[in-house]
Amino acid sequence: MIYRRLGKTGFQVSALGLGTNALGARADEQASHRILDRALEAGITLIDTANTYGRGASETVIGQWIPPHRQEVALATKAALPVGPGANDRGASRYHLVRELEGSLRRLRTDYIDLYQVHTFDADTPLDETLETLDALVRDGKVRYVGASNYRAWELMKALSVSERLHVVPFVTNQVSYSLADRTPERELNALARDQGIGIIAYYPLASGILTGKYRAGEAAPQDSRGATRSGDRYQDPGLLALAGAVRAVADDVGATTSQVALAWLMQNPVVCSAIAGARTPEQLEENLGAAAITLGDKALSDLDAASAPYKAREPFSEARLD
Repeated sequence: MIYRRLGKTGFQVSALGLGTNALGARADEQASHRILDRALEAGITLIDTANTYGRGASETVIGQWIPPHRQEVALATKAALPVGPGANDRGASRYHLVRELEGSLRRLRTDYIDLYQVHTFDADTPLDETLETLDALVRDGKVRYVGASNYRAWELMKALSVSERLHVVPFVTNQVSYSLADRTPERELNALARDQGIGIIAYYPLASGILTGKYRAGEAAPQDSRGATRSGDRYQDPGLLALAGAVRAVADDVGATTSQVALAWLMQNPVVCSAIAGARTPEQLEENLGAAAITLGDKALSDLDAASAPYKAREPFSEARLD
């Protein structure tokens, strides 16, 4: 496994992380624990979850597994997206972040979080309040590092400026949608990250399954896939299917799978400290693990760049925002 610094900190995390949106929901407890066991065995140390995943089910199933492994993993979770109908059931206020952290700590059966991330920018809460709250959580020992998620470049830069003014701990990462099917971070965010020492954590690195190669033009989506129940949307998009075909062609050339090439492309980007790949089954995880052994050469990178270039200018593949 490859390891990278978490932003400009001295803390190392696996360049391939484990996304856990499916754990406790689409993967039952037994399968979830098998996935976690194999991930740790293979050297994955960054386990990423959120208070909203499966309405807390992801954190709960990880919490059942974590106690004997706590010192071996970097546990990341998030808060800010809505968890209920109330006015204070969302956002990055002191009230909400502290309340949701306490709930996450209980479900995860731990007394600290390695990386606590604000799940999206909150325009209704002053950044001073958000960042002072996060600083207090670090000083209290409940959080080791703090990160952003779904922050646009100007939002992140503003947050870093406020942190400097207040002399509080800054964001060290920003978790965003980033893949061959979503190169929008390259417009502004990546340059900011390089300049400020921010680590990019890439979610949806396989574009919600489109870059696995399982979807092909003119063929029905696999019965157990998301595309089988979402007719008429991106899973039948001709451009995305053509991109997946181009990635598959590179994969054939280098003797890998489509998923492995898509993940390796991200893992070779020095601004990306970890690509968070989800897995619903141990078999999916096993395939993803092969990406760590792949080094893409100049021709492969050139072919991938040409095929995915249009996705620099499109809308983000995913961007969680507060309404």
